[in-house]
Order: sequence, then C-alpha cells, then structure tokens
Amino acid sequence: MKTSIDFGRSAGVRAWPGASYPLGATYDGVGTNFALFSEVADRVELCLFDEDGTETRVPLPEVSGFVHHGYLHGVGPGQRYGYRVHGPHDPELGLRCNANKLLIDPYAKAISSGVSWDESLFGYRFGAPDERNDADSAAHVPKAVVVNPFFDWGDDRPPKTPYHRSVLYEAHVRGLTIGHPDIPPRLRGTYTGLAHPAMIEHLTRLGVTAIELMPVHQFISDHTLIEKGLTNYWGYNTIGFFAPHDGYASQAGSGNQVQEFKGMVRALHEAGIEVILDVVYNHTAEGNHLGPTLSMRGIDNAAYYRLVEDEPKFYLDHTGTGNTLNVRTPHTLQLIMDSLRYWVTEMHVDGFRFDLAAALAREFFDVDRLATFFEVVQQDPVVSQVKLIAEPWDVGPDGYQVGNFPPLWTEWNGKFRDTVRDFWRGEPATLGEFASRITGSSDLYQNDGRRPYASINFVTAHDGFTLNDLVSYNEKHNEANGEDNQDGESHNRSWNCGVEGPTDDEKVLELRARQRRNLMATMLLSQGVPMILHGDEFGRTQHGNNNAYCQDNEVSWVDWSLAETNAELVEFTAALTAFRKAHPVFRRKRFFAGRPIRKGGELRDIAWFTPSGEEMTEQNWEDDFGRCIVIFLNGEGIPDLDARGARVVDDSFLMAFNAHHEDIDVTLPEADYGPEWKVVVDTSTGEMGDGDKPVAASSQLSLPPRSLVVLQRVD
Repeated sequence: MKTSIDFGRSAGVRAWPGASYPLGATYDGVGTNFALFSEVADRVELCLFDEDGTETRVPLPEVSGFVHHGYLHGVGPGQRYGYRVHGPHDPELGLRCNANKLLIDPYAKAISSGVSWDESLFGYRFGAPDERNDADSAAHVPKAVVVNPFFDWGDDRPPKTPYHRSVLYEAHVRGLTIGHPDIPPRLRGTYTGLAHPAMIEHLTRLGVTAIELMPVHQFISDHTLIEKGLTNYWGYNTIGFFAPHDGYASQAGSGNQVQEFKGMVRALHEAGIEVILDVVYNHTAEGNHLGPTLSMRGIDNAAYYRLVEDEPKFYLDHTGTGNTLNVRTPHTLQLIMDSLRYWVTEMHVDGFRFDLAAALAREFFDVDRLATFFEVVQQDPVVSQVKLIAEPWDVGPDGYQVGNFPPLWTEWNGKFRDTVRDFWRGEPATLGEFASRITGSSDLYQNDGRRPYASINFVTAHDGFTLNDLVSYNEKHNEANGEDNQDGESHNRSWNCGVEGPTDDEKVLELRARQRRNLMATMLLSQGVPMILHGDEFGRTQHGNNNAYCQDNEVSWVDWSLAETNAELVEFTAALTAFRKAHPVFRRKRFFAGRPIRKGGELRDIAWFTPSGEEMTEQNWEDDFGRCIVIFLNGEGIPDLDARGARVVDDSFLMAFNAHHEDIDVTLPEADYGPEWKVVVDTSTGEMGDGDKPVAASSQLSLPPRSLVVLQRVD
C-alpha cells in the first residue's frame, strides 16, 4: 500500500521545509529533519515504512544547493525509511535514476536487515542488460532507521595512547566472540559480546592497547555468494558509511545497534583500550554496471562513482570490486569526511585503518600524495587528531605505495611482513632488508619527517594465513570458497616445517611452535607499532585457507579451546608485550642514528655484529648466507624525552638471531658494550626472565637453530 501525504493538510504529519544540513535523518527530540544530496534529481520522495511494510511517500519540499530536504514533526527513533529519486535515466551517459528503486540514505545512522536478492533490485532485466527494469524494489531493500542520538557517555575519555606505546589487535567482532565459552550465548558474535569482561580481560592480559575492528559499517553479501551458500564474512562490501552493522547487534533490526556500539566503546575505553575501525571508503556494495541499484547509483551516479570517461556506462575499478568512489567531487569528499567525524565525535572511536587507501589518492589516474583527500584530512580539526592507518595499496596501476603516504599517516608495512617471513623460513640474501625492517624502516619513513611508529608491523592479518598456518602450509587450501582454489594469494612466503597441514610428528610440531615464537617475538620487539591478528596468540588455524572472506563458520571463527591447548604461547605473547612496555629501547620515538650518543663517546645507539663478534662490514651485509646477526641496542642512546621532559634511559640489550637450521656459536661483543649479559628471551624454549648464569663479554653463546635470543646487560 502506498499513499502520498499532502504537506500542511495531512492529519497525521505536519511537513515543514526543514534544513539542508546536516545530511541524513536528524532527530531533535520533537521530529526529524531529512536531507539528501542529488544534483541530477528532479524531485525526491521520502518513503516511510510501518511495521507491516506499508509505505507512505512524502515529497521533500525544498532544494538548497542540490540538497533536497524536509522536516517531519512527530517522526522519531525507530522510523524506517528510504528514498525514491526522480530524474534522468540514461545508463549510456552514466545517468541511472529510477524512482521504482527504493534507495538507502547514504547518511543513514542505522540500517535494518540485509538485502533480499531479487531481480527488482537491478536497473535492467536479467538476460537483457540493455532493457530497463521498472519493477519496484522496496520489498527487498534494507531500510534506513531514524536513531536516537542521545547516549549517556558518563566520564568516557579517549585513551589517546601514543603510537610508540601502542599494541594493536586486529579482530572480527563476530569471529572473535562467537565461540567464547564465558560470553552468554545470546551475546556471542555481537558488540556487547566484545565488551564482555571475559573478552576485555583477555585483551588486557595480552597488553593490547587498541583493537582494530574489521569492517563494522553496514555491509551486504553479494548475491553470487548467497547462491553458493556463502556470505561476505569479512565485511568489505559497505552500503552505509554511518551505520554500525546490524548483524553484530544483539537486538537487530530496531536501530539499537547504535546504542550497543557506543556501549562497547565505552567499556573498552574504561579498560584503556582504543577502538580503531577498518573503513572501506574506496568502493560500495553496488558493484559494476551490472550491480544492484541500492543507494548512490540511483541518487547521483556520476557524483559518487568514478566512471570511464569515454564510456560512462562503465565504472573505473581500482579496487577489484567493480567500482571506485569518486573522491574528485566535493560531495563525495564531504560524505567521507562527515562519516569520519561522526564516528569520532558521536561514536567516540579512536582512529581508522583505511582499506585500499591508495584508491582515495587517485584524483585522475595515478596515486598522488598531494591528493585533495589528504589535504582535507590534514586540515580537519577532528579527523587529523586520531590514529590514521593506511593500507597503502590498491589493485590499480602502480598501486603499491608503501612508504609514500603523507606525514600524518601510518601504514601497514607490507615490506615488514614479507621480509620477516622470508628471514625465518631461511631465504638467502635478506639480511640488509631484515635489519632495516626491524629497526623501523627508516628507508621508507625517515625522509618525509615521519618516525619509526609510522610502520605498523605485522606478520599476519585477516587477509592471508594465520600465524599457525604460516608455519604449517606451503600451499593455500581454499577449496571451500567455491573458486577451485584459484582465489587468494599463491605466494605466501610460508613454510610447513616439513609436513603439509596437521601432523603428529613431534619434531615438526616443536619446530612450528618455535617458528610461531620467532615470528611473534620479532614483531613485538621491532621498532614501530606491532599488530597481532586475533587468535594468533594461541595458534588459531583456518586449515590452510588464506582467503576466508566468505567463511562465516568454524573456518574463520576463533576456537577458544586453543587458548588452553596452547596456553604457553598466550603466556609468551603476554610476557613479550609486558617486556616491550617495560623497555623503551624497543619502542623508540626516533630512528637510530648509528653514531656515538654523546660527544667524545664511543658507543653508538645501535651496532651490528657478525657471529664472530666483529662489527658488520659492507661485505658482510652482502653475504648470501645472511641468516645470523647480533644487534646491540644502547639503552643510554635513546634521544627521547618523557611527558615531563626527563631524558628516557633504559638498559642495553643484545638481540641474537639465528634463522639457520643448525646451531651457530656467536661471540658476544667486547666488554666496552657490557661486561656481562643475561638471557631474558629465548624463543627456542619460550622462556622469559632472568637467565640462570650471566654470560661474559667476548665469550661464546650457542644459538639453537631457528631461534631468537635477547640478552640484557648486567652492570
């Protein structure tokens, strides 16, 4: 049933012109203002839906600067709505308005339910892509929901943990909590479940300072996945940049996901844990020219999407998903910036990780570090003050941009990941690169004024093998994804330690455990900001699947029984983060200078030694063997000041790496570097703490095969 309300004469609704800003649906305690941008629309109808699905169409009476707007007295939180945009329809020219398609508000603060896939959602007939489809889609489109903006934040304050003190934890709201035995069943897989005391206790025990959540903006699953019985588990398929994903709410469908998300943030903040969102502003779920018409495509296609210049029927695709948002237009930039500010000011999040961030810097064709997007972020008084992390690549030409983002930004350091993996699996000729990566990647970040913490160091992430699988599989095993194992990365820099997959071989299992410790310790003791993938701290497996984007099941869910089975790895990881926190020499704010720390002194802030105890030469760096090195970290060579202006001083340490398959005897440096040393980290045993017997300067220390040993100077 559809009815049209006459403004001013309707008994149930009083219609006023309202305001053109803010965009979206804004409840003020009395009524709701609705505002939608469209430069091409002739007119816009607001569609209100009752609980039974009855639709009431209300023409928006005013247009100001291409913003169509109106105010409805008495309309409040919980009201479901959408838009119908009347305007030109000529796909060959990039014009795709069709008032028969109900459209989701791009500024919706909440969206109820998912898509019910049907031919009516598409602007063409199946089998006849050039034939216009005027079937009404309202019954199958998710509805936007007016939300209550009021929330009791109490004394909530952002933790504002400095980068150099941060330990990130990448996690999936559902996957992390769905199997936790101490979370009540009805709360598993939800925002509230993530805020449960059992979850927070685990994070604080690990020393986590920030949880980086995989996409929580409202997303949908492609119909092709649904047809295969799969789903878009990861969530990189956004349809609402302001709305917390309804599927992660314990009370779905009512708009309460906003309140629930805020409650989660407040609880994490109380524990001193920041909340960072993985955001997908590079594309939307509407896909390519054969995708559905759900929102921006039908509102103002050319304003929101990059179209092929000579054939605007088609979309430029720098993301591998069918479309790319058009950051060259002011209203799309406004959408992104309004969204970012909303999540900081209204939802209290502490930062963002930008998926395929290079795509946001393509104003014309190439990636440009002077792009307008970077300029507006830099000058924004809100967004510029939170953590900004780039995934510094996309799938377009020259899309790999590690090290090329502006000074305000930090980056997922893919070169750290690749180099550390290669080193520990015994690849030759990686020593020089390895040295650069574990000391903060100065070759990538120093020249533009950035610091070591510009490098977000990770060995594993959601995309690829887990830590356990990295040392258990040589090949990907993605058969369950339904793509004949053709999807996912084929070059994983992994090593199965002698057996592919599960095994009962005790020697192989011991080696895998040691390699897990090596990789975890290297990441946590390198300069920069470490990022742990959820479940890696107790050996989570995806059974060799390195692209589990569509697996909302036990393949991707965290198996919490492993926290007991591999309790020693949990303890080792927690001990490492505590060790890092206690010793600022492992989390310097400035790069090593490689020179004496004071005038007339001899000891530098860092020194590199061969296994024979000699300082490394140029020839040594070019040695093809490249599997063993000793590093001296001078605790008195830290050029940082603390918050009160006092000089930061720490103990001095040696880090001895042996990626060879045999023991290597290393000679410790001469007494000038330290008279005696004690072992405080040993990945061959997983032990942390003071060694039983000090090791004298210039004496030999036997490094077990494939191990990292950290020694602390004894004065």
